[in-house]
Amino acid sequence: MRTIDASVCVIDGEAATRESIESILRTEGMRAECYGSAEEFLAREPRQPPGCLVLDVTLPGMSGFELQRELARTELHIPMIFLTARGDISMSVRAVKAGAFEFMTKPFDPADLVDAIQEGMRTREYSGPASNHEELRSDDIVGVSNACRSLLKRIEMVAPTESTVLIEGETGTGKELIARAIHKISRRKDQPLVRVNCASIPKDLYESEFFGHVRGAFTGAIKDRVGRFEAAQGGTLFLDEIGEIPLDLQSKLLRALQEKQYERLGDERTRRADVRIIAATNRSLKRETEAGRFREDLYYRLNVFPVRATPLRERREDIPPLAKLFVGTLAKELKCTPPRLTEAGVAKLQNYDWPGNIRELRNVIEHAIIVAQGKALDFDLPAQVAPPIYLIRPLFASRDTSQPEFLTEPEIQRRERENLCVVLNKTRWRIKGADGAAELLGVKPTTLISRIKKMGLKREDMKLESITIPQPPSVNDCAAACAA
Repeated sequence: MRTIDASVCVIDGEAATRESIESILRTEGMRAECYGSAEEFLAREPRQPPGCLVLDVTLPGMSGFELQRELARTELHIPMIFLTARGDISMSVRAVKAGAFEFMTKPFDPADLVDAIQEGMRTREYSGPASNHEELRSDDIVGVSNACRSLLKRIEMVAPTESTVLIEGETGTGKELIARAIHKISRRKDQPLVRVNCASIPKDLYESEFFGHVRGAFTGAIKDRVGRFEAAQGGTLFLDEIGEIPLDLQSKLLRALQEKQYERLGDERTRRADVRIIAATNRSLKRETEAGRFREDLYYRLNVFPVRATPLRERREDIPPLAKLFVGTLAKELKCTPPRLTEAGVAKLQNYDWPGNIRELRNVIEHAIIVAQGKALDFDLPAQVAPPIYLIRPLFASRDTSQPEFLTEPEIQRRERENLCVVLNKTRWRIKGADGAAELLGVKPTTLISRIKKMGLKREDMKLESITIPQPPSVNDCAAACAA
């Protein structure tokens, strides 16, 4: 097994960029090696693999993505931080699928780059040469957020072990997907993954469903039946919605987990349970235990390695790559022309709270694809109940607490004018069409034209205007403001 080199290799076609990054890394006490192309990097003398790669997507000759594929063929799994001057949705999704540890748009914050490199090297030290990030990101879990990255790390940590995993999260957050990802890279991956929906089993059939029964064990038992524990022998048993198991039946499950043995209903023969347990729930089992609805000893037996499935509203930056993925896969399933996913459409998705999480996002996109008939996607989202007006701070609220937390009518008009000017400059005064100003603002072109005339805006005048709009608060800032 090759050891890990602590150096960072920088690959960029621009000498100024290479020198700048090298200076940043040396200031932080890191060793840097710089190359002007992927071919130059591959031609270097054989040595230990670097701890991290920082490379531009667009390189002279072989591209950054092509280099990643070449390294994958040689089984070199190095954390890669892709840089690009064009940070659009399709590029970020492609980078994630290529196995990017981080995707940054130029110009970048030096501190962010250093943090990403250090985090990548720490991950590499744990994962070793056979890191599973690429496999998971491309097939199962898609996302670019810190929450998604943390989830992947926890999956990689626990998958090779035999420890019991408890996945807690709201409905639709992908708990079964997490369970499948754990099984997929575990030692039991070649054995069955058996799912049990605990909420769908009649109370009288729990014992038979879990452990099986022999003929004549009860009325209607006309033949022997294999239970889920036996069906999953050697593999993984996924107990979904485990909080729904009746309290008086939980002791029998606890015995099977503790002693790793069980008997079929009506049979005296004791069987060995060689299964790895992954449980999931949309409830808080800790609160259920405190309320007396779930056995405390069973809770502690399950809660060996907890994993949280983060709600979509807490990781909105994952919505663009998820939407891109769903548009492609659903268009194939529906056998229709893939419609256009516009910036305005993505912004609309990111502004919705998604109480149904990823499952609801997929359903909304499927509906939009059917309605679009190959044209640009328009999403029909339910109206959201806004918080009380006295809890809302202005969209462009200053962090200076001495500033008033409301806007006068002239101030509102000024902000509206500034926002419109920014959009018109961004679209180069293209009013209609895909990603035109009207579409980005979510209004009809005729309405926007009327608004421009009312404000007296002219293209030639705007070239002389210098407009600065304060940065809007992040999602976390908005949540904190509403909770204050």
